[in-house]
Amino acid sequence: MEAVIAVFVLLVVLFLALGTFAAVKAVGAAKRGMDRTIDQARRTVEDHTLRAKTFVPGPVSDVAQLRLKLRTSMRATQDALEAGSPEDESLKESLQLFRRLSAHGHELDGELKRLESDPDRATLAQRLPDLRARTERITQSADSLRWAARDRARRFADDDLDTLSAQIDVEAGALRHWTKDEPSAVPPPWPEAPAAEGEAARQTWPKTPRSAPDEEPTRAAITPPAPRPTYPWQKKTRPESTT
Repeated sequence: MEAVIAVFVLLVVLFLALGTFAAVKAVGAAKRGMDRTIDQARRTVEDHTLRAKTFVPGPVSDVAQLRLKLRTSMRATQDALEAGSPEDESLKESLQLFRRLSAHGHELDGELKRLESDPDRATLAQRLPDLRARTERITQSADSLRWAARDRARRFADDDLDTLSAQIDVEAGALRHWTKDEPSAVPPPWPEAPAAEGEAARQTWPKTPRSAPDEEPTRAAITPPAPRPTYPWQKKTRPESTT
């Protein structure tokens, strides 16, 4: 009895542990999903704010344009590399290089963000050429990685399409081999019978055999005529004289 109770308690504890683990995993997944949603919403708000600042005259507009260009290029390159790295091992090294480049990008973006609220517009205008040059170097490197990854993916797709087309051509030829090798399904014509002497037309089917004379059915004999009736007023015939 004590063993049954111990097993029951062990099962209850095991079920509680599994339920707790599943609940923790579900909460973690929900938290990660919520964090991604919040980050995406925050990035969307920042992008709209930067686009609005581009219409403000002065160096603030130039800074906002640099930030938009940097963020757009880095985000597109990150998405391209992360999407292709699970299928292409060579892109994992490119992804490591991008992460190093991304550190420089985040540093530049933070500096540009701080300069947006700087009241010294004259100093900001003097630093714009250097900020623009740094932005160009980072975005060019990111664009180079992104387009190289896309060209590589397109090349693999073209090679796979060429191989697939060649296999389809071979299969199509195999399916059409009956036009050259297999015999025709149309049956041959019937042989013609030799024409008899004196016949004008050729006989293609054999004539129906005639029955022999002895095999003809016997005809019924002619029925003898019935005796003519006699009447009382007729004279009796006299026998012919033999003398």
